[in-house]
Amino acid sequence: MILAVSTDQNPSSPTYGYRGRFAPSPTGLLHAGSLAAALGSWLDARKNRGKWLLRIEDVDQARCIQGVDQEIMAQLQACGLQWDEEVVWQSKRQIQYESALERLNELNQLYPCTCSRLTIAKALAALGKPPDRNQEMVYPRTCRPTHISPYKLGELQHGQSAWRLALPLDLQIEFEDLALGPQSQNLSSEIGDFVLRRSDGLFTYQLAVIVDDAAQGITHVVRGEDLLSNTARQIYLQNLLGLVTPKYLHLPLVLDEHGEKLSKQTKATQINTQDASHSLAALRQAAEHLGLHGLPDGKSITIAQWLLAATQAWAIKPLTSF
Repeated sequence: MILAVSTDQNPSSPTYGYRGRFAPSPTGLLHAGSLAAALGSWLDARKNRGKWLLRIEDVDQARCIQGVDQEIMAQLQACGLQWDEEVVWQSKRQIQYESALERLNELNQLYPCTCSRLTIAKALAALGKPPDRNQEMVYPRTCRPTHISPYKLGELQHGQSAWRLALPLDLQIEFEDLALGPQSQNLSSEIGDFVLRRSDGLFTYQLAVIVDDAAQGITHVVRGEDLLSNTARQIYLQNLLGLVTPKYLHLPLVLDEHGEKLSKQTKATQINTQDASHSLAALRQAAEHLGLHGLPDGKSITIAQWLLAATQAWAIKPLTSF
């Protein structure tokens, strides 16, 4: 089964204008990599005279650090990256995620799973398919029933199992990335039936993000290339739930001296926004990474003036060279 998705604006969308967003997790402050993603998404929205929204992805509360959401917002404002509507917190949207999960259950798309990561690894090894280091484990359908029918809501809401999406046995997703061109991923063979609700009751990123993008009328998702591998899963979920698929643009990652992606997990240094000169320096570094060369040096210019120059220089085409 091949699902080729067009991301042309759908007239059923709640909005006809450009609506982008930046969606950080409050597990640490912004670093050079996350600022590049924020700047790229902000510039794309401003270049297209659209709106730029801020969403705090705090669905996994155990990983979040108290107060970091407010500090991230302060960092963005110090860099002149102001959002256009009220901030949305995922932790306040559990009812919406529950509704989406119930709808997928009604569509015979879910089944419970009690497998641990160790169980899955052993099953793959027995099949002669052990995953490589840092490679996602393709779920071998150990718990998948032969026939799937809707489960009782009590099981769905209060059970001790994880809940997986039952993929077709051969599902190819094709889409166009605005920066990287045509993309294709076989979800069945490369990902397998993936989890939408964990055994501890938490909803996963894949479900939460598509529900929120739809609710906020997001038309363009501009984010780091590390999230490219999630896109096919999100497109398939949007298709199942009858949601509009936004356009996707994935930005080049900022790497450290070892060629690894800068991240909070590797203790990347937070950006310095203690005053305007430091904020401008961080912005200029992010812009250089995004291929925007020759912008004002910031010595005799305000942040607002610098951002205007960056917006005028912004284009998708240079990103294809990364």
